[in-house]
Amino acid sequence: MANIRSRNVYTRRAVLMAAAAAVPDASRSQSTNPAGAKNLELGAFSISLAVKDLEASKKFYEKLGFRSFAGDSRKYLILKNGDATIGLFQGMFEKNILTFNPGWDSNAQKKAAFTDVREIQRQLKAQGVQFATQADETTKGPASFVVIDPDGNSILVDQHV
Repeated sequence: MANIRSRNVYTRRAVLMAAAAAVPDASRSQSTNPAGAKNLELGAFSISLAVKDLEASKKFYEKLGFRSFAGDSRKYLILKNGDATIGLFQGMFEKNILTFNPGWDSNAQKKAAFTDVREIQRQLKAQGVQFATQADETTKGPASFVVIDPDGNSILVDQHV
C-alpha cells in the first residue's frame, strides 16, 4: 500500500510539473481566459474545512506549520502558513468549501481596487453559470454567492468590504 501511495504522489507531482512547464505564463494575469471571457479577479483564496473538533484540527494543522490568524476560537479559526490560508469551521457547514474573498489581500486587508462580488456574479451569469445562492445586486458592500462545480464542490465568493 505504501508503494502505491508513494507512486501516486510522484505521478501527481510529475503531472503538475509537466502542466506548469507546458503553460509558462499561467502565473501571469491575462485579459481573457481560454473560453474568451474576461478573466475574473476573485480575490484572496482559502479552503474552508468543515471540522468535527476545532481544537484537534487546530493542533493538527499547527504541526504542518499553520498559525492562528483570525477567528473566535469557539466555532471557527483562520490559519495561515506563508501565503496558504485555511479556515476551520465546526458545525457551520457540512462539506469543505473553496472560498474567494474579493476586496481582500491574503492577509485580509482591504485592497485599493478590486472587482465587486456583484460584478463577478453578473459576469458568471452571462457565461451561463448556475448559482446555489446569489448576492443581492441592488446592494453595495459585503455580499456573497455560491456556485457548485460539476463535481459537487461548493465555491463561495464572499466579499467582506
